[in-house]
Amino acid sequence: MRILRLFVISLILTLCFGLTATAQRNYTEEADNAFKQKQFIDAIELYQKAYSKIKRNKAERARILFQIAECYRYTNNIKRAEAQYKRVTKSGYPDPISYYYLGESLKQNEKYDEAIIAFNEYKEKVPSDPRGEKGAESCKLSQGWKDHPTRYQIENVRQLNSRENDFTPAYADRKFQSLIFTSSRDGVIGKGTDAWTGENFTSLFFTELSKAKGKKGPTPGSDAIGTWSSPVLLDEGPINSTANEGAPSLNDRGNAMYFTRCIIERRQTTTCKIYFTQKKGRGWNEPELVVLGPDSFNYGHPSLSKDELTLYFASDMPGGQGGKDIWMAKRERKTKPFDKPVNLGTNINTDGNEMYPFIRDDEVLYFSSDGHIGMGGLDLFKAEKLGETWGTPQNLKFPLNSPGDDFAIIFEGTQEKGYFCSNRNGGRGGDDIYSFFLPPLVFTLQGVVKDAETKKVIVGAKVKLVGSDGTSIEDSTDASGSYKFGKTQILPNTTYELFVSKPNYFSSTAKETTVGVEQSKDFIVNFELVPIPKKPIELPEILYALDKWELQPQFQDSLNGLIATLTDNPKIVIELASHTDARASDAYNDTLSQKRAQSVVDYLIEKGIAPDRLEAKGYGERVPRTLQRDMERDGFKFPAGTVLTEEYINKLSTAKEREAAHQLNRRTEFRILHDNYIPKDSNIPLEKTKVQIIDVKETPEEKPKTEDPNNQPNPNQPNPNQPNPNQPNPNQPNPN
Repeated sequence: MRILRLFVISLILTLCFGLTATAQRNYTEEADNAFKQKQFIDAIELYQKAYSKIKRNKAERARILFQIAECYRYTNNIKRAEAQYKRVTKSGYPDPISYYYLGESLKQNEKYDEAIIAFNEYKEKVPSDPRGEKGAESCKLSQGWKDHPTRYQIENVRQLNSRENDFTPAYADRKFQSLIFTSSRDGVIGKGTDAWTGENFTSLFFTELSKAKGKKGPTPGSDAIGTWSSPVLLDEGPINSTANEGAPSLNDRGNAMYFTRCIIERRQTTTCKIYFTQKKGRGWNEPELVVLGPDSFNYGHPSLSKDELTLYFASDMPGGQGGKDIWMAKRERKTKPFDKPVNLGTNINTDGNEMYPFIRDDEVLYFSSDGHIGMGGLDLFKAEKLGETWGTPQNLKFPLNSPGDDFAIIFEGTQEKGYFCSNRNGGRGGDDIYSFFLPPLVFTLQGVVKDAETKKVIVGAKVKLVGSDGTSIEDSTDASGSYKFGKTQILPNTTYELFVSKPNYFSSTAKETTVGVEQSKDFIVNFELVPIPKKPIELPEILYALDKWELQPQFQDSLNGLIATLTDNPKIVIELASHTDARASDAYNDTLSQKRAQSVVDYLIEKGIAPDRLEAKGYGERVPRTLQRDMERDGFKFPAGTVLTEEYINKLSTAKEREAAHQLNRRTEFRILHDNYIPKDSNIPLEKTKVQIIDVKETPEEKPKTEDPNNQPNPNQPNPNQPNPNQPNPNQPNPN
């Protein structure tokens, strides 16, 4: 019995101690340690257990909810992150950063309106932090970018992607016929599950183009015809190991490679480093660590310059702007170690994360960032090199960017095609490899030339195209009045002037540009040529001082339309005609009108019109005006077709009405003498061809001498019909 009692007591004590040990297990501490070691999958489970144990401590419960949300964010589980951050903001968690991360999660889930509300809430709580305003702005830009995508065409490369993560491809030869990329698919070297991602460890895989006649190549628009081979492990050592390997970068020959290795051990802090290896026969040498800074920090995502003298990479080492930054390290020769790294500065790096640099052959830097304004998590950017600095990064916009993570872009030389990675919706696995290319812009320009009056098509009109790049091409309208310039003639980023001419027509011009046009387009430019009239064309009325013929400054602007017509139609020769009314003698009126016509000619010559294109003619009173339309002057109406002869005017009932008719007779006009002028200076361009319609504006001239109601001469005023024709009297008012 005694033995039995001792056994029972021992069993009770064992159970009590076991229950006490279980009760005393600190899930919160274990979860916090796992989080610090970036073992987020383990941390989520531990935090959930810790949360269930805490009942009364609201502050700690809110903190745990936030930590769980952070784990989902770091593992790119954005849908759960959104739901969890919503719980956090309702829990009374004191740090307003939860509103910012909620906005980020909503934005990545394309809930832009809700995201803007969350960002504005964060902005209100932390007005000193620009991220709130930038977040709201990014939502508005993102919607605009989706509504107006760039010309890039993308395609999921299903031959390379699995149900797991496939990312960071690198060209493995100078002909771009093979790739090395990272994958967590089945068959990787590392066994078990990565506590960060909850998936397999990653290894490097290899694939190459296998020629297959008649099959489409992997990159839209690519010249390569074939398909990618089934990816295989690059090796089973020494490169691939039980750690995470990824993000390779090779030289042009494909015989030297830099890559990232992240050693993850359970309950240990994860660190990533860059390694270097060279080809040895069909295999690879043992990788060597590339020392770039203090051992306790992370280094990854290498990108080697074309000359192999500069290595770009991402790191969280001290001296950056925050998060992960892009750095570069240089060396004098390929066989030398790299010098001390240099941070790329605030133009490139932000207080967020800048990663996955790629330096193209033309030294344009491409990278991913969640610190610059973008569409979602990581967005793709590019920056031009400006001497020793970098220009402002440009977002590559939709469709290269999406609400998800978009990263690790590579280019086929300097061509606008290559590959990038994304975890956007619609992929095959988590991270997928996508191909992209920029189709060429295709422009055409065509139109129809018609008669402006009859609306009939004009056959044989000359159409000249002059580009801002110096090109000059001519075409003629066909039987349908049509002309066309094709895709090889209309080029991107070029402004074109069109000059259209035809004998007996005013020439016409137009301008079109492809500068800033980002989509292929067929430009339509139609013309209506105005026939050159055989009758004189009236100019806006020009008034002169009494008995004077000098062109007054206030009426010089009336000739601007005529100057434009002559400039834009350099083949026409005109006659400038001046007319007076019927008062004063014929000789006097002829002399005065000739001088006035000549004053207009002199002004036009001052403005650059060739003298031999101008003829001055004073008609005096000898050509009464025939009204081409109903006209009104000083309240009196004169019907179209009226000929303002002296006889007609004298029959009008009042002096004011007669004076109005005299004013209509005083006019300046021009007519085309011929349109085949050949300039003496061969450098004068003949293609300037802008149509200018001359508006007829009737304005009162100086008032003539007063007449009595019975049209009898005023004995107190000199008679204008008896002047000295050879010497105008400056003291005598002259209505002409």
